[in-house]
Amino acid sequence: MAKYLVIVESPAKVKTIKKFLGANYEVMASNGHVRDMPKSQLGFNAENDYEPKYITIRGKGDILAKLRKEVKKADKIYLATDPDREGEAISWHLYAALKLEDKKVYRITFNEITKNAVKESLKKPREIDMSLVDAQQARRMLDRMVGYRISPLLWAKIKRGLSAGRVQSVALRIICDREEEINAFIPEEYWTLEAQLNVKGEKKPLTAKYYGKVDGVGKAEISSQKEMDTVLKELENAAFAVADIKKGERTKKAPLPFITSTLQQEASKVLNFSTQKTMRLAQQLYEGIELKGQGTVGIITYLRTDSTRVSDEAVVAAKEYIMKNYGAEYAAAETTEKKKEQKIQDAHEAIRPTDINNTPAAIKESLSRDQYRLYQLIWKRFTASRMTSAKYNTTSVKIDANGHRFTVAASKVAFDGFMSVYRDDEDDKSEANMLVKEITKESELTLEKLDPKQHFTQPPAHYTEASLVRALEELGIGRPSTYAPTITTILARRYVVKEDKNLYISELGEVVNNMMKDAFPTIVDVNFTANMEALLDKVEEGSVHWKTVVSNFYPDLDEAVKKAEQELEEVKIADEVSEEICEVCGRNMVIKYGPHGKFLACPGFPECRSTKPYFEKIGVACPKCGKEIVVRKTKKGRRYYGCEAIPECDFMVWQRPSKEKCPECGGILLIKGNKLVCANEECGNVVPLKQKQEA
Repeated sequence: MAKYLVIVESPAKVKTIKKFLGANYEVMASNGHVRDMPKSQLGFNAENDYEPKYITIRGKGDILAKLRKEVKKADKIYLATDPDREGEAISWHLYAALKLEDKKVYRITFNEITKNAVKESLKKPREIDMSLVDAQQARRMLDRMVGYRISPLLWAKIKRGLSAGRVQSVALRIICDREEEINAFIPEEYWTLEAQLNVKGEKKPLTAKYYGKVDGVGKAEISSQKEMDTVLKELENAAFAVADIKKGERTKKAPLPFITSTLQQEASKVLNFSTQKTMRLAQQLYEGIELKGQGTVGIITYLRTDSTRVSDEAVVAAKEYIMKNYGAEYAAAETTEKKKEQKIQDAHEAIRPTDINNTPAAIKESLSRDQYRLYQLIWKRFTASRMTSAKYNTTSVKIDANGHRFTVAASKVAFDGFMSVYRDDEDDKSEANMLVKEITKESELTLEKLDPKQHFTQPPAHYTEASLVRALEELGIGRPSTYAPTITTILARRYVVKEDKNLYISELGEVVNNMMKDAFPTIVDVNFTANMEALLDKVEEGSVHWKTVVSNFYPDLDEAVKKAEQELEEVKIADEVSEEICEVCGRNMVIKYGPHGKFLACPGFPECRSTKPYFEKIGVACPKCGKEIVVRKTKKGRRYYGCEAIPECDFMVWQRPSKEKCPECGGILLIKGNKLVCANEECGNVVPLKQKQEA
C-alpha cells in the first residue's frame, strides 16, 4: 500500500486533518519555520550578491529528525503549510532541510480546514511558487537589515533592549504624529441652535436644527455669542411654518465580509479585544474545534487575508440558508465584492464560516466564551454580506421663521434586509430621530423654546489598536499578518502605553521616534514604506527580482547607520521612581524591565544589588488588613488578585475587585462578566456593571 506524508505548520491542524484522510496518510507538523538566518549575525553578505545564509532553528533538530524518518517511508510528500507567502517559504525551507530533491513532492493549499477542502486540495497539487518564496525572503531580509543595523545603535545611544523595525518604526511615527497634532490643536468656537416646536394635534414635540438664512448659500456657521444673539433677536416672536416636506427612500448596502484588518477593528469596537487576542482566537477557530457529531473541524476560513472574495460554493450555501430561514426577499442577487487598486492575495477568500449551517447558537457548547463571541461576529457579518440592502423611508422637513430656516431629517426602516442579522451603532442612530406621524405643509407650529449651545472643535482622537490598524491598511503599510505583531511589539518595548483603549506615546517612544526621524528619515517615511510593500507585491507577481529590491535598499541604509554612529548624541532616559524604599540602603527603588516584565531595583547598583518583585496596584484596599490589593501570578502564570502583604495576610481572589462596595453588606464586589458579584458568599449580592468590561 502506498504511503503518503502530509506536512502542516501547526500541531493543532494534525488532529483535524488526520480525521479527513485514510490510513495510508501520515500527518505531521513542522511547528512553523524550521530554518532561518542565524540570530547572532546579519545572515547575508552584501559582497556575495546578498545570498542569505540559512541554518536550522535551535530546537527544531528533533522535529526534522522525525520528519526525515517519515520521509524515507513515504511515496509522496504533500507540503500543506499556510496559503500565503510565509507558508510558501516554510514549504521551501522544508524541501531544503529534508533534502526532498529525489522525492515526489507536491505543494497543496486549502483556505479552510474541512474534509472537502483538504480532499480537493490533494486533487490539485502544484509546485512550490518561487515568486511567493522570494517575496517572503525579500521581506525577511529588509526587516533584518533595519532591525539588525539600527537596533544596536539605539542600544548604544539610548538604552539596551530597544528595537527598530521596518513597519514597527513607521507605526510608532504615525502615533507620534497624531500626538503632535493633538498637542498643537487650537479649539475653535462654534454654536448650534435647536428649536423645540409643538405640532397642533400631536403630543410629541418636534426638534428642528438651525440651517441658516432662507436666501443664504449653504449651511450657516455661527462662530460667536454675538452672532448667535443676532439670530435669536431676529427669531423673537417669529412665526414658525412648514415651508417644504420631501419624502423619499434610501438604501443601505450590506457590509462586506471580514478581511483581517476589518475583523481586528470590529472585534476591538464590539468585543473590546486586542488585535493579538483576536488573531489568537481566530487561529483556534481556523485550525479546528471539536464539534459534537462532526468531530474536529475548522469552522472559519484562513484568517490572514485582504481579499473580500467568496467561493461559489459558499455563495450558494449562504443563499439556500437565507432563503430557508429568512425568506427569498432577504437573499442577495449578486456579490458585493470590494474593488481594490492594490494587489490582493486572490487565492484567499474573505474570513467566513466554513459552513453557514454551523450557527453560533448550534455550536455554542463546543466553544469557549471568547471563541463563541468572535465566531458569532464572523458568522453574522458573512451572513449579512449575502443579504439584500436595508431600505429606509426618509422625510426631510424645512421650517421657516422670519427669514431663517430650520430643518428636520428623519428615517424609518421600511425593510430591514441584512440588518435582521447584523447591525452597528450607525444603524441604531439612524432610527433614533423618528418624526411625528402627521406633519404637512398646513401643520400649525408653535415655538416651545430655542436651545442655543456653545461648542468647541475637538482635536483628533488618540489612536486605538483598531484605528491604528485602519490607518496602516489605508496607507498601505504592512500586510494582514503584520498588524497584530507590530502593535504587540511597540507596546512590549514600552514606546506606547495603552489606557482605556487609547494608545499614548511614552517618553521613550518619543526619544526613539525623534532619533529615527533625524538619522533614518526614509525608514520612517510613510510613502517610502508603502512603496516598499508595493515592490514586494511585484516580487510576488514575478515582475521584479527580489535581489534587486534588497540590493537597492541596503547600501543607503548602511551609509545612514555609519553616519548616525558618528553624529548622534547619547540620550539618557531616567528610570521611573517608585514609592518603595530599598531595605538595604534606604533609597527609593526604581522600576526596571526584565525578561519576565517589571521588577523593582535599587538605583545604587552595582554598590547595592537589592531587588524586589513589582506588583501592579489596582487602587482597592484589602478588606482584611487595609493594605493595597495587587495583581499577582501563580507559578503556572495564572493571574489572581491578592494583598500586597502576602504571606502575612492571606486575602486573594481570582476575579478583579471593583472600587465599589457591596450596597448590602459593604464587602468587596468582584467583576464577573457584565456584573459585580459580592465576594462574601453569605451575601452573594449581584449588581449590574456600569463601566465597560475588560477584554
